[in-house]
Parts: sequence; C-alpha cells; structure tokens
Amino acid sequence: MKSICLPSSLPCFTRAPRIHRIRSELSFLAGNVNYRRELEAAVDVVHKACRLCVKLFQKDGGILEKSDHTPVTVADFGVQALVSMELARLFPSIPLVAEEDSSQLLLDLETSHQNGNNASNSLVEAVTNAVANSSSLQPDLLNYDELLKAIDRGGKETTSLEEEPATYWVLDPIDGTRGFLRGRMALYVVGLALVVEGRPILGVMGCPNWDTDSTYLPENLARGMTNKNEISDFPRTGAIMAACYGYGTWMKRISLNTVNVDVDGSCDDWISCSVDKCNSLQEARICIADRVTWELLPLSNALPATSAPKGFGERWKPTIIPTCCGSLCKYFMVATGRASVFLLQVKIQPSVKVWDHAVGMICVSEAGGEVTGWDGSEMFLASDDVGRRSITPGGGGILVTNGTLHNQLLDMI
Repeated sequence: MKSICLPSSLPCFTRAPRIHRIRSELSFLAGNVNYRRELEAAVDVVHKACRLCVKLFQKDGGILEKSDHTPVTVADFGVQALVSMELARLFPSIPLVAEEDSSQLLLDLETSHQNGNNASNSLVEAVTNAVANSSSLQPDLLNYDELLKAIDRGGKETTSLEEEPATYWVLDPIDGTRGFLRGRMALYVVGLALVVEGRPILGVMGCPNWDTDSTYLPENLARGMTNKNEISDFPRTGAIMAACYGYGTWMKRISLNTVNVDVDGSCDDWISCSVDKCNSLQEARICIADRVTWELLPLSNALPATSAPKGFGERWKPTIIPTCCGSLCKYFMVATGRASVFLLQVKIQPSVKVWDHAVGMICVSEAGGEVTGWDGSEMFLASDDVGRRSITPGGGGILVTNGTLHNQLLDMI
C-alpha cells in the first residue's frame, strides 16, 4: 500500500466540551498498595472507553473488515487511541500491546483521496473527533498524525519487548465487536490488563450492556431489539470490573451518560465478586465459544448438556449459556458467578491472542476461580518472547472454572 504523508499541520477542529476526568475511588484497596495508581488509571480510562463506545453506537459508524474477516469499527480504533494516549501520558515507560493498528485507517484515507473526497469524510476524521471529545488532552494537540501514532503504539510493528519478561499493558479495545454492532442484544467488553513477569497482576473490564438480565440474551432477541431506536430506550448503565493481585475482584455499576460533563464515575459502590459454589457438573452453567456447539467438543460424549434454562429442559444436565460475543464476556460471567465454566477449544491454530484472555485471567482467579490449559498447565503470557501477542495453551484449549469443578473437567478432557 502506498504510504500517505500526514503532516502535523493538518487542521484540528473545535470540539464540544469534553470529559476532563472520571474520578474513581477504589474503596476496596486499603493503604499504600502496589500498583494502586496503575489500577486507578485503568479504571478511569476503561470507563471513558465504555462511554465512547455508547456514544459511537448512537451514530452511523464505519465498519471495516480485517484480513481474518472479523469486523473492526470506528469504536475499536477510537478506544485504542484513547487508552494509548491516556496511558502514555501517565506511564510513558510502560509499553502497550493491543489488537489494532492504523493500516485499515490509512487504506480508507487513501481510498477517500483517490475518490476525490477530502479527509473530513474519512474514518480517520470520525475517530479523531470521537477521541478528542473523550481524552484528557487539549483538542489542539490532537491531529491525524498523533491519532495514528497512538493507535500504532500498541501495534505489532511497534511493540517489541526484550526476551526477558517485562512490564506492559495488554488492551482489547472491544472484545466482541459483533456484540457491539448488535447494541443491547449482546455483550461486548473493553479489557485492559497490566502484565508483570509474564502474569497479569491487575485488570479492568468494562461491559456497557451488563445488567441483571444480561444472561438471558435469547429473550432480547425474541423481543425484536434489532435497531438503534429500540436499543436506545434502555437506561445507559453498564458495569466495570476491577481486579488486583491479592485484593480480589470487584465490580460496580457505572453511568454511561454521554453528556460531556465532569463526573465522579460512580453509580453504585464497589461490591466483591466471587465465582459460584457449584460442585456438580450436572448442575453447572457452561459458556462455550461463539459459533461452536457442545457436540463438537470432546466432553460432549461423556457429559451430555442442554441449552434450556434449568427448570425448562432436561434435569441433571449442565446448561449451555448462550453468551455472545467474544471471550472476555465469558470470563466476566464466570467471575460474577453467572457461569461455572468457560470452555475454549483451540483447533485451527495452536495459539490464541493475549488480549482475549489476559484481563479475564486475573479477574477470574482473584474471584476464586482457576484458569489453565486443558492439560492443567499455567497460562504464561511471556511465552511469545518478543511480541507478547499470543499464548499457546497446553492440551489444545483453555479451561476457566469456579475452581471447584476444575479437576473434574481436566480428568474428563
């Protein structure tokens, strides 16, 4: 692809009043805790990112297709740029490993130029506007060049770590983009973790669509919520989950009001999260990967399951919970006790992307659960020596449980 020159003199635009900060009090951390400042920053920026997602969904945003045929939106790029800039401002020495890069945006900008359109009609402009109204930076400091650099700060061509395990952030700007495109019909998660010596030591997940009815997604589908007008009738609250090694996993409801005012970010107090107490596989609630049926998994012959809710289907069988989309929302379900197990088989490629799992691992383990490969081995995030972008789970899959059921399932696998 031909390179495109983006001079720093490109115009910046007058923005609406912005959110300068979202103050977050971590009441569950007492005293001078290691990484407290990092966790506070992660909670604040993930909250801002969730608000950005809600705001962008209310508009007609651009959708691109990546080389692996998965969708990527203005919100994916916007969240990555926003988080990258905020973390670089606060922790300039800590690198970022993230899912996206600017290549698709540059291609869109080049296409717009070839078609005779100016840059103001490009996706780059849409992302720039969204980020400028959400970040702590002054609007006149953000132009196209700075935005693309922020996105690429976490890209595979930029991030290169030493062979020895390092300290770095891991970001999934939107895990479950298909869920984001559905609006209130499905879950999606903004996930951010800090990895130290190959293991996540803190993590924050924001789920804009999480509420008391989040488990019952088929009911939402049956109610015909398929357009933005119907979706926007719902109250704009979601949930944010935070975990820190040795201090548990905590969650609170958050306001997702998109009016750009300075707020304290609070909706409820932090409450402790814990996995469920289920000790019988026949009573377990299980999440599996999207577009996979239970019959395709190696456990299916030894452990028949039902997709019907308890009380409506066959008794004494585990229940498969239809939770779309992505992996992090499944970790979210296990950490809150909504599900007992998340089972992921890795078949086509032996590795998985680190951003799909890092934050979920710390949130589940601090909530009392367990995460290993199918052979019981630890999930070590520094196994990818340089890029730190992939994990190779042992045994051909990842097992996430409430801990109580873990050994039983390992024996069956």
